Amino acid sequence: MTHSFHIPVLGLAFSIDSPLKVARFGISSVISIVDDELIERIRAYYCTLNKKEYHPITKKEPDYRARRISSYLNLVSNIVQEQIEHMRIEFFEKGSEIDRYFQLIPESHPAKNIYYEMLSETDILEKAKKKQILRSFIKAGDIDVNIMSKVDKINYDKDGIALDDTYSDALAALRGFAQSDLQSSVILSAGMNPRLYAYLAELPAFCQQEDGTFRKKITLKVSDYRSALIQAKFLAKKGIWVSEFRVESGLNCGGHAFATEGFLLGPILSEFKNKKHELQEELCSIYKNYWLQKGCNFQDAPPIKYTVQGGVGTSSEHQFLLKHYEFDAVGWGSPFLLVPEATTVDDETLLALTTSKEEDFYISGASPLGVPFNNFRKSSAERLRLKRIKDGRPGSPCKKKYLVSNLDFSNEPLCTASRAYQDKKIKELQAKSLDQKTYNTEYDLITEKTCLCDGLAAPAYLKYNILKHKEQDAVSICPGPNTVWFKNKFSLDQMINHIYGKDDLIKNDKRPFLFISELYLYIAHIRKYVEMNADTVNDKKIKYVEKFKNQLIEGIAYYSRLKNELKGFSDQIVECIPEQLKSAERELAEIKF
Repeated sequence: MTHSFHIPVLGLAFSIDSPLKVARFGISSVISIVDDELIERIRAYYCTLNKKEYHPITKKEPDYRARRISSYLNLVSNIVQEQIEHMRIEFFEKGSEIDRYFQLIPESHPAKNIYYEMLSETDILEKAKKKQILRSFIKAGDIDVNIMSKVDKINYDKDGIALDDTYSDALAALRGFAQSDLQSSVILSAGMNPRLYAYLAELPAFCQQEDGTFRKKITLKVSDYRSALIQAKFLAKKGIWVSEFRVESGLNCGGHAFATEGFLLGPILSEFKNKKHELQEELCSIYKNYWLQKGCNFQDAPPIKYTVQGGVGTSSEHQFLLKHYEFDAVGWGSPFLLVPEATTVDDETLLALTTSKEEDFYISGASPLGVPFNNFRKSSAERLRLKRIKDGRPGSPCKKKYLVSNLDFSNEPLCTASRAYQDKKIKELQAKSLDQKTYNTEYDLITEKTCLCDGLAAPAYLKYNILKHKEQDAVSICPGPNTVWFKNKFSLDQMINHIYGKDDLIKNDKRPFLFISELYLYIAHIRKYVEMNADTVNDKKIKYVEKFKNQLIEGIAYYSRLKNELKGFSDQIVECIPEQLKSAERELAEIKF
């Protein structure tokens, strides 16, 4: 692994081509493979840009979704390999990509000292030898993909007959990755999908090879240890090995926010750290037993990699997570939205992000999936949603249908962000003869949903000028609240230097430690829950709130003890923590039905 950070999946379009921008510098990133229409359009764009032959894959062709995904991933892999080969034959000179490669790698990388020695070497032959050694170190970052497990719509043929389960959205996407040339990982997020997990076991690409390696690896994105164990055991029983656990903060992240029941990131990471050996042994036993029954005796399973992401914003936090919790890498997501060299954000949205305020970032009910969603008040999609409400036409046209799931009104599922659904739901609401306050609350909950299929794809269409006639150009974006601390557009070099402590892009002592930020997000979350359920209190809800608060209190106690372990942080950050924790306790005490 060249770098100690990776760029996680960012929406649909924001990291759709990140590997083409950063993989040649050894940086790993993740492509969403949810939207095959976006993928096909981006493939056409990059084929033209790189003067490669492009053959369209239309919806009329069999297994078009899987084939579109495979074709795009193969194109990305091919272009990145060409970039690497070109870099390896470059001259080491100021401004060259090969020189930049070694400038960007961390000081801890074994090639860094050789690079410095090469620069100061005066003997021509020795200098040439060191250059050749350095060339051998050049390695592309991983080109990983992401599937939201539960975004798994069943598809139909032209006669309206349901296709086989293997043609559902998630399974077709997985097949597309499996059939591609990539040797990398699929990150499975948003919970467990038994149908998808069972299908994994049917694909040879995910099986361990005789030499112990994998052509395709599995990474589980999880919010806590229990979830990781349950999902990994389910897969191990089917002969599938989980190569990485990607632990993400429940609330201090971008995209969908999968809140835990009050479990905070610090204690969660501590549990992973303390149980790594136990987890490896338990999973390995199940995994090896499965293959032994199949007549295949693997001597051992590879060690599991552990990474963490969500709300990280400083070099001190980055190093602390790596060293204190003994994790392998840290994900930096939302800050990279401000790095055009790494991600794809249209100019209007980029400007809005750099001029944002804290109140512009909020957790909303905007997602049709019914999961809390990190939203941005200054997005053009949010403006469009409000305009449609004002014009008396709430909801969006539903063309792509990736998020259709609601069966309230017919056997054909609808998306809750669609105009068809919201119109029916509002008429149903009007028939209830509610008082104005209750009606307004219910109306707002219905119309808060927004179209993510169009909104999260639009930035790429705008950025590359490939928006079609009458196509929606409003952009949805889902940055984490940590984004507010980054106030400018940055170069790739600036952001990497910030991550490794060579630069400071924030320069603001008021930013709290990431664990404190997450704690207050959880307090706001449970406060909102109490407010929204104040009129429908029952024993179950009271017990839920008390359990949630008790978990937070245990987390606060853990952070009180952790304070003395915070090495490399400014005195101001550390000295503020006791009062921040006491304030959190006071706020929690006030939250009750």
